[in-house]
Parts: sequence; C-alpha cells; structure tokens
Amino acid sequence: MKPAETEVVNIMAEQVVVCPKLSTNEDEAMRAFDNGRDLDVRDIDDATNARLLKVIDKNLLPLLCLIYGLNFVDKTTLSYASVMGLQTDLNLQGNEYQWLGSIFYFGYILVEYPSSYLMQRFPLAKYSSFNIILWGVTLTCFAAVNNFAGAATVRFFLGVFEAVVTPGFTTLTSRWYTKHEQGRRVGFWFSCNGVANVVGGLIAYGISRGVEQHGASIQPWRILFLSFGLFTIAVGMAFLYYVPDNQWNCRFLSPADRVLAVQRIRGNQQGIGNRHFKMYQFKEALTDPITWAFAFFGIAVNIPFGGITTFFSQIIRNSGYTSQQSLLYATPGGAFQTIVVILNGIISDRLQQRIYVSFVGMIIGLLGAILLAALPLSNSPGRLAAYFLTQASPTAFIALLSFISTNVAGATKKTTVGAIYMVAYCVGNIIGPQTFQQSDAPRYIPAEIGICCCWGACLLDLFLIRYLYCKRNAEKARIRSAPGYEKAEKSEFKDLTDRENPELVYVV
Repeated sequence: MKPAETEVVNIMAEQVVVCPKLSTNEDEAMRAFDNGRDLDVRDIDDATNARLLKVIDKNLLPLLCLIYGLNFVDKTTLSYASVMGLQTDLNLQGNEYQWLGSIFYFGYILVEYPSSYLMQRFPLAKYSSFNIILWGVTLTCFAAVNNFAGAATVRFFLGVFEAVVTPGFTTLTSRWYTKHEQGRRVGFWFSCNGVANVVGGLIAYGISRGVEQHGASIQPWRILFLSFGLFTIAVGMAFLYYVPDNQWNCRFLSPADRVLAVQRIRGNQQGIGNRHFKMYQFKEALTDPITWAFAFFGIAVNIPFGGITTFFSQIIRNSGYTSQQSLLYATPGGAFQTIVVILNGIISDRLQQRIYVSFVGMIIGLLGAILLAALPLSNSPGRLAAYFLTQASPTAFIALLSFISTNVAGATKKTTVGAIYMVAYCVGNIIGPQTFQQSDAPRYIPAEIGICCCWGACLLDLFLIRYLYCKRNAEKARIRSAPGYEKAEKSEFKDLTDRENPELVYVV
C-alpha cells in the first residue's frame, strides 16, 4: 500500500473507532498529529488552500447567513406586527408594547452563560440546531396568543432559544477560517440582518395587502408569525443535518482534507475546541480589562439598536407615512445595511484594520441619529433618509464579534468573554425600548438624543480597545525577540489563552 493511501485509511479509521484520548490541555485539533502527521501551514499551497476555502464557504456560509437573517427577522416581526393590528388585537396598554420588546432579552440574558457553557461542553452544531428548531416552534406559538401575558411568555422563551446563535456562529467561524478570513465571514452572515429587513418588510407588506384585498380567517400579523416560525423549524432541521461540529465529523470534506482544514488554521493559535472547563481561563476572562471594554461597548451600542429595532416601523409611520408604507419603506434601510456591512468586512480584512474601517459605519450611523433628533416630523423624506443612515451603525459591533473570534483564545476564556459580551448586548436591548416612552410619542426626542450619546461613547471605547491590543502586540513582540526564546511545540493546539501565548498576534 502506498504511503498516501495508508494515511487516508488511518484518518478514516478515526471516524469509526474510538479516538485517542486527549489531555484536558489539548485541543480537538491535536488529532491531526496522530500517526506522526504534521504539516506547517506554509506546506499547504495556495491552490489547495483556495480549494478548501471554496468548499468550506459553499457548505457553511449559506446556512449561517440564512439562519442569522431569520434570527433578526424573527425578533423584528414584532415591529412589523405593531403596525398590522397586534397592539389593538392584544389590547396592549401603556408601555406593554415596550415591555414585549425588552422581555425577549430577559430570556436571552438568563441563559446566555449556561448556554455558552453547554455550547463548549456538547457538539457545537447539534446543540445549536436543537435551539434553532425550538426557537422556530416558539415563534409559531406567537400566532396563538390573545393577551399581553401570553405574548410576554412567548417572547421570553424566544430569547432563551435564540441566545445560542451569535456566540455559536462566532465560535464556528473561529474554528473554520484563518484570522484574516474571519472578519469578512462574520460580516457576511451578520449582513443578513439587512437582507432580513428587506425580505421581512416585503413579506409583511404582501401579507397586509393580501388580507386587505382578499380577507383571511385570522389576523395578518398571526399569518406573519406562522410563516416565519414554520420556515425557521425547517431551516433548523437542515442545519442539524448539514453543519458539522468540527472538521472531524465533516461530510463535505474527504478524510485527507479534514486534516488539511485543521492544519490551515494553525496560524490562528486557537485550535478547534476543548470541552473541559478551566477555572484559570475563567478568571483571566473576568480580570482582563478588554473584556469589560467589550461589555461597555455591548451595552452602549445596543441601547440604540434595541430601541430602533422595536420602534422602526413606528418611527417611519410617525414621520408622515401610512402603516403599510412603513412596512415597505423600511426595506431600503436593510439593503443599505447589507451593503455597508459586507464592504466593511471585505475592506477591513484587506487592509487588516478592523477598528478604523468600522469607525466609518459608526460615524454614518451617528449622523443619521443626529438628523433624526434634529429634523421635524413634517420633513418626511429627511427623516426616512436619516433612519436609513442609522442602519450603517452595526459595523463596530461586528468588529468586536470578530475580535472574540480571532483575538480571544482558550476555549473557556472565549466562551466566557463571548457570554459577557452577549449579556451586555441583552442589557442594552432591554434598556433600548424603554427609552421610547409613550408620553414622548410621536417625536421621541429623549430617545433620539440618547442614541447620539451612546454611539458617541462607543467611538471612544473603540479607541481604547485598539490601544490595548496594540500595546499587547508590542509586549509579545519583545518576548518573541528576546534572546533564547523558543516557540513551544504545537502551542497553537494546546488550548492556551491569548495572554499566555506569545505567538498569538492580535488583529486590530
């Protein structure tokens, strides 16, 4: 038997027999070195690397993009429903609608760390699929609610099951792509928020018009929840079947390519996962100042997001448009966001300057917020354009998501930092809808001024994060250039944290 054939047979055997037991300090990627196999990432030629990247993109990105779009549209269905008769049909009083916007994030925040721990402990794709299917079932149940209590209960559990999506996809991206590919890929799947805004608005408009012209046995907003919920269930089942937990149980790669797919990400200095909880990494995450700079940003940037996501249909309607027009006219904002986010990912990876590039989107969003606060309700085109500009603001939020993917190493630390960031995301989204008080309608001046202040603070926080990363890169460079320094063998696959591994260079 030829050597190459022997290697393939040995690799294939790992799929049908019990794999050698790894130590708690080793990453799942260490299986690539069984039977003496070892390749430097430089040994993988450009053609092979391009071929692998194309196969991985083709099989992972479409489902990641589709599900992340559903993740957004499922949350914003409430905003569409608010101008389709939901508030009247459920007899919502006072600030009860605002609380429906916030209570989603109480469910999210309650399970965020437990869910992140389980995501590390159990197979990533299977655990994610379980939650996706259950969130689809929960969204479908919203079509049956008849009062505030029922709606609040469904919204709470919707948050519980959607909590896995963003941290799960961030982790999945870090396991399959090199650090200079990740910013673009995170941008791709996050950009589907904008696509979902376009598609969701068009579907909501179509249902509203259809019911108006032809009638229906149930209210149009109930049809909307049923449609999105059932489709989410179907996509969750597809995710369960197609998406692998890691390279070792991947259907779309040959046994030899599975090893190459692991070897090509050696430069990330992170590996593909370790299922053991490590207390020292947990403590490092809690004592790392960058963790809390992330947390501050997560709260500050999402107070505006939470308010706008819940109230964008009403913001447009209060600017002089009809309810149906507010559904239709929201869609260009989604298209604008998609274009900005994709360009942000491509340019930031090409220039290797994620923070500076993401600044541009934040500044455009801040300009839109300032115009919303300044323009009178009578200036309908100006306020609509201002709303569109606010949709460029997620670029910096995406940059920090990609930093968790590329710059935070150690499985337990990555899980912990990701959970803290998403808890902060929830806190911001809980506060956000509450800034739009009924007593301030239809102008909502305090909320609009608050959006400007929050995004201004975010810009300063981004400067701080970049400064800290650059300072640490300089310290690591001094360590690597010191006399007698030697890189630890296979350090990239030993589940080291970013601070204890001198070879990990932070992306900025």
